[in-house]
This record gives sequence, structure tokens and C-alpha cells, in this order.
Amino acid sequence: MNFQTLHGVSMHKLILALPLLVAGALPAFAAAPTSAQKEEFYSVCMGIAQDATLCGCKADAAMTLIDERFMGVVIASMKGGSPAAGEYDAYNTYVAKSNQVCKPNY
Repeated sequence: MNFQTLHGVSMHKLILALPLLVAGALPAFAAAPTSAQKEEFYSVCMGIAQDATLCGCKADAAMTLIDERFMGVVIASMKGGSPAAGEYDAYNTYVAKSNQVCKPNY
């Protein structure tokens, strides 16, 4: 074996394939919630709680705790809907984490 090949694969091909291998090993990240979703979250929250400090905190926390798709689930739940059965655990985890951030003595 020489330094130009590794198990019959040229180093050039190995170097070109390395970014694809690394990218495949990393988790895919979903899109962050949109600013329009944040505004809707805040508006719906204010309709429920009438607490600008709490709703602002919860809207800010949601931007880092959940993704765009799940923000839709949360907003729908705030409007009286229910998460799908397979999303209850994720929803409850989100609520607990946002409460830790925004209502630390809750």
C-alpha cells in the first residue's frame, strides 16, 4: 500500500467523498419557526393570558426550543386543538422546558 491509495481507493476520491460522509453522519435540522409564527404565538398567548411579559418570554423560548412544523402544533393547541397522539410527549416536553425558562417557580 502506498500513500496514494487506501484499500484501492485513490486519496483524491476519498477526500472528495469525506464531506458527504460527514454530512450523512450529522442529524438533519428542521427549519426554525418563522417570525410570522412568533407573532401569531404572541397574539394567541395574549388572548389567553393577557400577560405581555409571559407571552413575550414564551414566544422567544419557542423560537429556540421547537422547529417551524412543531410551532404550528403548539399554536393549534393554544387555540384549543390537541396534538396528535404521537406528539404528546414532545408537546409536554416543550411546555415543561418553556415553563422552566419563563415561569421558573411554576
